[in-house]
Amino acid sequence: MGKDKKTKKRSVGLTEDILESKTVKPSGRLKQRRERQGESDDTYVEEKLSRRILEQAKKQQDELEAEFGVASGSRKSLKKAQTLLTPPELQGLDAEEIESDNDDDAASVASEQFYENIEVDEEDEQAFEAFMSKDTPARRTLADVIMEKIKDKKTEIESQMSERTAAPQMDERLVEVFKGVGQILAKYRSGKLPKAFKVIPSLANWEDVLYLTEPDNWSAAAMFQATRTFVSNLNVKMAQRFFNLVLLPRVRDDITEYKRLNYHLYMSLKKALFKPAAFFKGVLLPLCETRTCTLREAIIIGSLISKTSIPVLHASAAMLKIAEMDYSGANSIFLRHFFDKKYALPYRVIDAVVYHFLRFLSDQRSLPVLWHQSLLTFVQRYKEDISTEQKDALMELCRVHVHAQITAEVRRELTHSKSREEEGEAMDL
Repeated sequence: MGKDKKTKKRSVGLTEDILESKTVKPSGRLKQRRERQGESDDTYVEEKLSRRILEQAKKQQDELEAEFGVASGSRKSLKKAQTLLTPPELQGLDAEEIESDNDDDAASVASEQFYENIEVDEEDEQAFEAFMSKDTPARRTLADVIMEKIKDKKTEIESQMSERTAAPQMDERLVEVFKGVGQILAKYRSGKLPKAFKVIPSLANWEDVLYLTEPDNWSAAAMFQATRTFVSNLNVKMAQRFFNLVLLPRVRDDITEYKRLNYHLYMSLKKALFKPAAFFKGVLLPLCETRTCTLREAIIIGSLISKTSIPVLHASAAMLKIAEMDYSGANSIFLRHFFDKKYALPYRVIDAVVYHFLRFLSDQRSLPVLWHQSLLTFVQRYKEDISTEQKDALMELCRVHVHAQITAEVRRELTHSKSREEEGEAMDL
């Protein structure tokens, strides 16, 4: 049984109650309205947001001046926005000074996070150059490849003129458009790329069109944006040609000239690793095959390998190819960075690396410290994946090539570790 509800007592009569029901009563709830800010109140936007708004306003002003030649109204609106948006402590500065401070802060943060100054010892560099190839082949750039293709096409057309018609040449208007794109990319710093440039990866003759933009004159920021565009829109083979003919020569020239690598070019290499097969075939393996890779170049690209996540199959294929090449100091640096990533490598790759080191049994030259460091890192990471015969051969190698501090560690690791056969027997049991 539920409780009886208490009946409410009427305080007024029925007539008054009916009249009150037909009229609107004010509710007892009080609305808390925000006080409107008067025109006299001084409110400011945050500093970061005001800088962004000023940058967008300045871009719109530049676009209006370029298209219509109208500058007076836009300048007044820009000054008005500047006075309203900047906080009191920054109102005495110009927009250019604020933007320059912002750019300096961003550049300093980027350099601290992504780039390290590399100091190379002269003795190490001389020992490194002793194993470099003295016959330096000429570098092939995109311009050289395009000229070779043009010559081959001319000879083909001349030989088959009676049977086929000549291939149509590119329209002169398109040539002017892409040359103008090249002039924009030479001065590019930030912002959107021209729409005509984004069409290049979808063209059948994209190499010829890219040659018209003169990639040698691109700015470093334009190279990074171009790498992003080509990595996302090209397949592996086409991206490999772009890395080999455009990106790699630019990176090597920048390191040779400035003794360091530009931040945007470093990020271009990092973006290229999103296609690992194209990166290894277009950048890393050609750099090792030339045997002209300097110590500074090897350290910079090696740091990129250590900081980036790479699939194990692509890394295994790269290690297998490097181990089968003729030796240079860069091979030891790249192999050591791969060893430090602690992959579970197939036995085929491990055997190839062991034979890579055993080739130096008959080499009477004094090997650099980088070689001994690479051997020690390999033994520390994969000592239990080596067979007993391979361990005996490596012990013999330690008697031929001795380092005062590293060779003792290599022998200790080989002696106090299980071999591949012992692990297999334990698994069978």
